[in-house]
Amino acid sequence: MEIILKEDIIGLGFKNEIVNVKPGYGRNYLIPTGKGIIATAQAKKILAENLKQQARKLEAIKAEAQKKADALKDVTVEIAVKVSANGVAYGSVGAAHVANALAEKGIEVDRKIVTMKDVKKVGDFVALVHYHKDVIVEVPVKVVAENAEELAAEAKARKQEAAAKKAADEAETLEEMGVAEEPKAE
Repeated sequence: MEIILKEDIIGLGFKNEIVNVKPGYGRNYLIPTGKGIIATAQAKKILAENLKQQARKLEAIKAEAQKKADALKDVTVEIAVKVSANGVAYGSVGAAHVANALAEKGIEVDRKIVTMKDVKKVGDFVALVHYHKDVIVEVPVKVVAENAEELAAEAKARKQEAAAKKAADEAETLEEMGVAEEPKAE
């Protein structure tokens, strides 16, 4: 079923595009909510005429989107999350977190135009910001451990504890074997 979209729908298409969708999706969601209309021959002619008349407006919209994209050019987002000892985050980091982090930096971005797979571990990732169908910006996202110092101290304590236990076990084994350590001559 061909549908003319009346607004941008991430993952499907952009405003004034003709897309093929399953009939149930078109009849039960897109058309009743006003997000699309059936692409009849007459509707396609009207769309072509409207696009011709709106060419200047579309260029202005694209220029505005490009200006917003340039503001994001050298921006890196760092998000701190609570992490377990093996580097897995409690919860996940997604598009909403990226949008909130950008808002804290003074760049207002609607979370609906940000796409990113949910991240559940520490590392470097990429989020995409879709300002316009021709203007998509990649924003580097660095997920870091909120409690990194605690985790490092805990790991160090575990290593020391393991080393002390190993030394105690070795001493106990030598004692059981009847081997006494000889004092070192200096």
